[in-house]
Amino acid sequence: MIDFRYHLVSIVAVFLALAIGIVLGSTTELRGGALSLLQQSSNALRSELNATQSKSAGYQAQASAQDQFLQTAEPRLLAKLLDGESIVIVTEPGAQGSVVDGVEKAATLAGATVTGEVALQPKFNDISGATQSSLSSINNSIASTDGLQLTAGGNPQTAYQQQAAQLIATAILAKSTTQTGLPAISPQALLSAYAQAGYLTVSPSGAPSGPAELAVIVTPQSAPADGADDPANQVLLAVAQEFAGASSATLVAGDVTGSAQAGSAMSVLRASSVSSLVSSVDNADMTLGQITVVQALAAQLAGAKPNSYGISGASALSPVPMPSPTATATTTPQPNPSTTRKAGTKK
Repeated sequence: MIDFRYHLVSIVAVFLALAIGIVLGSTTELRGGALSLLQQSSNALRSELNATQSKSAGYQAQASAQDQFLQTAEPRLLAKLLDGESIVIVTEPGAQGSVVDGVEKAATLAGATVTGEVALQPKFNDISGATQSSLSSINNSIASTDGLQLTAGGNPQTAYQQQAAQLIATAILAKSTTQTGLPAISPQALLSAYAQAGYLTVSPSGAPSGPAELAVIVTPQSAPADGADDPANQVLLAVAQEFAGASSATLVAGDVTGSAQAGSAMSVLRASSVSSLVSSVDNADMTLGQITVVQALAAQLAGAKPNSYGISGASALSPVPMPSPTATATTTPQPNPSTTRKAGTKK
């Protein structure tokens, strides 16, 4: 990645060259020593620029080689880590498509089933009076139909978004495969109520096929305009909190560039109390981060506490020790006199 120093050196070199041209064009009596000094400075800066470019190219080649290696190793690293589990992916407005695709691929390699994708729309983050009134109406209608008690919400500004997240969570998440879900309204009908009002869309293949035990929330690619206090960030906290309570494990995933920005969703999440409820991965646009997403979910299923992973303000690069398939998907094989090895029992 080309850093600020590279750009600074480039700008200085350009201005020096310009200064030399102006001086040469305005006088014929420039002393030879001054001209020589300017030329030496320009040459030195050019050499430093070339060295920086060479170093940057080397770093990029190294990163590319490491990513290629991880792509090759990914199937083996993830094999059966989430065997038999189900995952739903929820995207915030502005989420990067490559993160969604990478997480879905990693989950599939780990043996999990992705039940579907729900994309929250910009309207869901709107806290204006008209939007709040509309959300309140939909929330109350669904809650009364199913006899559900709506949460009060911790933040008055996003209370209706949190209630909506609570109801959406009951439609797409369950802590176990035996959980019955909504008694009166179908998950598809619930999601359709919010979709028709412009608050969300579902994947082209349709609404999630059934409640999932795990959730991955993908954050926006860029930080919102008002930073930590922006409604988009506050709504994310409410959604993550509700999903954590309705699932076996919830994880928030972001991309490297977006997560590193001041006031980003990732930085706000990690500075909040909600960080104790969900794991987070800030480099999920990279193969390493996508592997970490699966490992973090597997670690939580095995009893580990939620943690922050990645390369930008995270507590660790990835879970340590690494989760193993036996922790979530199999039991210890018993010796069999007639065979050399007996397959484990699926969870």
